[in-house]
Amino acid sequence: MTLTTGVCGAVSGAYAMVDIPAPHPEAVVQSTVFLDDRGDYVGRRGPVDRQEVPLSRVPRHVQEAVIAAENRSFRTDSGIAPSSIARAAWAGVSGGARQGGSTITQQYVKNALLTPEQSFSRKAREAMIAVKMDRTRSKDEILEGYLNTVYFGRGAAGIESAARNYFGVSADRLSLEEGAALAAIINLPSYYERAGGDRDVTTTLRRRWAWVLDGMVLNGTLTAAERAGAVFPAFRFYPSGKTEGQRQYLLDVAAAEAADRLHISPEELARGGYRVHTTFDLALQDRATQAVQARSIDSGPARRAPVKARLHTSVVGVVPGDGAIRALYGGSDYARQPFNDALSGAVETGTVLDALSVGLSRPPLDALRRKPTATPVEVTAAYAAEAAGGRYTTPYTIARITRGGKTLYQARPAPARESGGGEAPVDGPVATHTGGAGDRTAWSTSWADELALGVALFAEEPPARGRPAAAARLTPVVGEDPRAMVTRLAADIRPAETPRR
Repeated sequence: MTLTTGVCGAVSGAYAMVDIPAPHPEAVVQSTVFLDDRGDYVGRRGPVDRQEVPLSRVPRHVQEAVIAAENRSFRTDSGIAPSSIARAAWAGVSGGARQGGSTITQQYVKNALLTPEQSFSRKAREAMIAVKMDRTRSKDEILEGYLNTVYFGRGAAGIESAARNYFGVSADRLSLEEGAALAAIINLPSYYERAGGDRDVTTTLRRRWAWVLDGMVLNGTLTAAERAGAVFPAFRFYPSGKTEGQRQYLLDVAAAEAADRLHISPEELARGGYRVHTTFDLALQDRATQAVQARSIDSGPARRAPVKARLHTSVVGVVPGDGAIRALYGGSDYARQPFNDALSGAVETGTVLDALSVGLSRPPLDALRRKPTATPVEVTAAYAAEAAGGRYTTPYTIARITRGGKTLYQARPAPARESGGGEAPVDGPVATHTGGAGDRTAWSTSWADELALGVALFAEEPPARGRPAAAARLTPVVGEDPRAMVTRLAADIRPAETPRR
């Protein structure tokens, strides 16, 4: 009796003294996610692919699927499973296999609040913290913390990143079937992450997925009819291979602008957990990429040219009267050329600006006419002003920045009407102009009320033996009339629903 009393007193004393630690930094660091104008995923910046979401943005059926998979008594237990504690204690004494906590609360404490040390004392502390957490915090708070830190494989920490990596959606759009699949993956993420690409893995995961759904029925959170109608979901392909080069050009531009808008460093942006809503249209961007590749106009050494000239292509799409950049093709291979031709390339203008109205004389358009070279963004923005009846707006790529559901920045473009007037906006049909600088550059500019599109081709001889890079003739590089080629390329890129003239 005295021994029992002493043990109970020691446990009570230890419980009273234990504090719930804050999550360790590695568990709570977030990445910043970039989305296009429709909310589709563009990419991320940051050390860990993790984005926090409130539990209110995780569908109830996803929450219940995780509970059915990991801890079916979660809503009613005390935060620990005595049987697992006993197994862990025995393993520590006997030298047997290491045991893990089986409750969601214990998993959260172990993975997010404590170090990965394996010892009996650590296990005991984990249990005491779990019990204290269960008594001092709501089940929803614990579940939210768990869902935001648990690892799902494919580099994704937390339910938001997992939803995007496995199904291409945000957590709040997960279906019952997708939520159950993610819940099933938690048990062995390094193995199940290959689901959809490995037949054996997919078959094994399907069985566990069915077990999760059956558990939801037993828990009363899913009806038999809903269970019978569930269909195993399709996964995004994995591994995805190297990052699509064009996305890196977009991310560079958007990250720099977002950091500037928030007045923070790029490093602070990357680890800040922001959601950056860009102006990009990935459908238009992908169409531009495919059109360039289909015509073999990729930036690279020219086979037909007598010199080792390199062909460059840039594509820019700007919304007239607004300035939003919809497309920005800056080069074919980011790994080889991180320099963005569309944003920073100095391209000879030649006659490309000749179609602009005389009334467009307000800076920076007036200054643009006086320069022998311009960037494709500058030229396209000028034609966007033409389409908007003389209203020039500075091009931009960031529409909105949020964090934790709070809007931190909202773009408010302020178009200014040109002092010289300008023609009325083009309504419906597309006006097109093809220009260039002799045989060194070829431009196609087309504009209508919803989009101004600029496409440019130019070639250069790379530096050699102390000689700087120099412009090269286009015709030997492309093997045909460059103006005809750039015109066809622009026609391939412009949205099909827009009539042409």
